[in-house]
Amino acid sequence: MPELPEVETLRQDLAKEVVGKKVKTVSVFNGRSVRRHPSAKHFRGLLEGRTLKAVGRLGKYLLVSLDNKDTLVIHLGMSGQLLRVKSPKEPKPKHTHVVITFTQGGELRYVDPRTFGEMFVSSPQPPASTNGSSLPVGMATGDGAALRRQVPELAHLGFDPIEDMMSWDRFGVLLRQHRTGLKALLMDQEFVSGIGNLYSDEILFSAGLRYDRPASGLTATEVRRLYRAMVETLSDAIKHRGSTLVDEQYRDLFGEAGDYQGSHQVYDREGEPCRRCRNPIVRTKASGRSTYYCEHCQV
Repeated sequence: MPELPEVETLRQDLAKEVVGKKVKTVSVFNGRSVRRHPSAKHFRGLLEGRTLKAVGRLGKYLLVSLDNKDTLVIHLGMSGQLLRVKSPKEPKPKHTHVVITFTQGGELRYVDPRTFGEMFVSSPQPPASTNGSSLPVGMATGDGAALRRQVPELAHLGFDPIEDMMSWDRFGVLLRQHRTGLKALLMDQEFVSGIGNLYSDEILFSAGLRYDRPASGLTATEVRRLYRAMVETLSDAIKHRGSTLVDEQYRDLFGEAGDYQGSHQVYDREGEPCRRCRNPIVRTKASGRSTYYCEHCQV
């Protein structure tokens, strides 16, 4: 599943490629991809004729602001891709479910083999229903707060490690409210949005912490290490335009692979030597997911 770095890479590309473009037509080939709407026609009607004004991101969601203050929300699910093509004559990949054609030419194609992702248009609620009290505790600051008000359907999401910067002390307060293991908590989208199976493993290795350590039991030094590892790992992955794994499901807006997979320290490296201590990387199951870690470097 594309995680925060992959989605942020798409956001940056979309900001350069589609902002200022006007939607000419929208074609929907699979209604499941727009399932929040009563019909494909309803979805099309909210987009056609609109101009794309800006592109934001909250966790794994892309947020495209429209000229009428509505927002096109895009979630890639397990296998989704967004592809920008210059000509509609270019062959459409299999499982192309939505195509947005621009008046200036070119298309934006939404491809999703497993159809777990979705697109929908959100309208802002009146100010009275979007005050800070509707946001998760501790999440009503930073750029992410404005994005949650912009898209009420995403108000349940936890803090975004890139959009919602916070102090180590505040992060520690949030951790101490949970006794669950660290990996399960990092993957809980209502606690922190955007981190999945891959980057949780990489973050915990960087912080030197085991996946099953109770979140409430970290020392102040460990809290600082974890927060720093989270921000630095995700930022580094963004600089490398995300990770493309062996299934090659993730591609950027132009169909190119990411480059961060070569920097993975533990993920999908079972039996290979740890790059710190040379002991073999171990794979285990946690909450039904494969988890990779170093028994010697992570405590």
